[in-house]
Parts: sequence; C-alpha cells; structure tokens
Amino acid sequence: MIWPWRRTSRRKLARIAIEGPIASGTRTRVVKALREVEQRQCPALLLRIDSPGGTVGDSQEIHAAIGRLRAKGCRVVASFGNISASGGVYVGVAAEKIVANAGSITGSIGVILRGNNLSRLLERIGIQFETVKSGLYKDILSPDRALTGAERTLLQELIDSSYGQFVEAVAAGRGLDEATVRGFADGRVFSGAQALELGLVDALGDEDSARRLACELAGLDPDKTRPLEFGKPKKGFGSLIPGRSALARLGDALRLELAWSGQPLWLHRP
Repeated sequence: MIWPWRRTSRRKLARIAIEGPIASGTRTRVVKALREVEQRQCPALLLRIDSPGGTVGDSQEIHAAIGRLRAKGCRVVASFGNISASGGVYVGVAAEKIVANAGSITGSIGVILRGNNLSRLLERIGIQFETVKSGLYKDILSPDRALTGAERTLLQELIDSSYGQFVEAVAAGRGLDEATVRGFADGRVFSGAQALELGLVDALGDEDSARRLACELAGLDPDKTRPLEFGKPKKGFGSLIPGRSALARLGDALRLELAWSGQPLWLHRP
C-alpha cells in the first residue's frame, strides 16, 4: 500500500512556508514538515520565506534539515517574500536556488544581543535586587545594573563567534569567499535587486517564478504542477475573532522583547 503512495508523491512539488519570527515553534513545525517531504520522496521543494529572522539555534536546525533533504536528491528553491532577513537569509542559503522580489527586504546578516538596564528606574521606585551567584558572570545582563567592561568583552566574543558561523554558512551556500561576504555582512539590509548584484539571490521574481524554477530543476511540468502544502500551521476558533491578527502581532512583539532579551539573535530589528 505504501509503494503507489510514494510513487505518486514523486511527481509532486512540496511547499513549506516560514512566516514570522523563527523560534522553537517554527523550528518544530518546519523540521517535521521537511521530514515528511523526505518520506514522501517529493522531487522538489518550494520554500517560501517571509521572516525577519529569529533565534540562532532554531535557524541552524532548519538550515541543517534542508541540507539533509537536499542530500536525498530533493531540489530546493527558496522564494523570498516581503522580508527574508538575518535568520531568514541563513535558512534561505541552504536552498539550491533563491528567487526574490525586486523589492524584497533581505540581508541584515549579523547578530544582535540586547539586555535592559533598568537600574535608574528601579532606584527611583525603591526596588533593589539581592543576588547570590555561583560565579562572576552568572548574572550577566541583569536588568538592575550596567555591564562591566569584562562582561561586555565576554559577550562580544560570543557575538563574534555566532557571526562567524553566519558568514561561513552564507559563503558556503552562495559560493562566495568569506571575505566577500564580510564586505557586505555588516547588518545592513538590501532590496532583492541589490541582493542579486551581491550574489545573495539567483534571480528576481515572484513565488510563481520560484515554483516554475523548482519544477524545471526536478523535471516536472511547470504548467501542470501545483505545490502540495506541508507543515501548515493549525488554526483554531481564535482565528475567527475580529482584530485577532493585530493582537497576535502585538503579542509576538512583546514576547520577542521579553523572552529573547539576553539571547544572541539572527534577527532584523529596525
């Protein structure tokens, strides 16, 4: 019973969408979907990315999963939507080809780490933290005090290490020298047209252009082949509430600021 099911899938184009900040929930959903694409033996994958990036580890795990899928012979084409920046770029360069709109926002190759120094505010309202710690740096980025010089040096070394991993992945994925990548990987963003000139993308076009390219790479008929969706986020009754999307974006921004404070991020934060 399994054999004909897989044979049918071999003629299908898979599609996976990565939308919004990349965190653990996105990583779990996308990696599971990539595994399903591999099991169904789809010959090609259209990876739609509309994301400002996210956490380092989650972006790396999706990147690695795409690499494993390509090693099985699946042709992967990434399509950049409104924005595919920072961690979105890291995920995208795992694809064989990248297609971006001329006006897509991309780039922002770099690492950011932010904490909150609330010491003056806490002093004014009479709140004082009492800290007992096992080591000198255990309370690094604590909100009740400023960083020391040694702590800043330590965190800069962490950021530099993560940045080096990012540059290496972009250079390998795009066939560029690391020195060339470092020349433009200073956190700036680019339009899709600028990214084409830099070698970050292969062609300009919309998602349908990327779909047709994926079909051609896999020997499928672009005029007859439509993508089969994998890993689509589940929707509940909450999706019917008016204004829910705006509230969800506000909630995402708040969680981003609170939960990710103190973490190195591959994230475009304008």
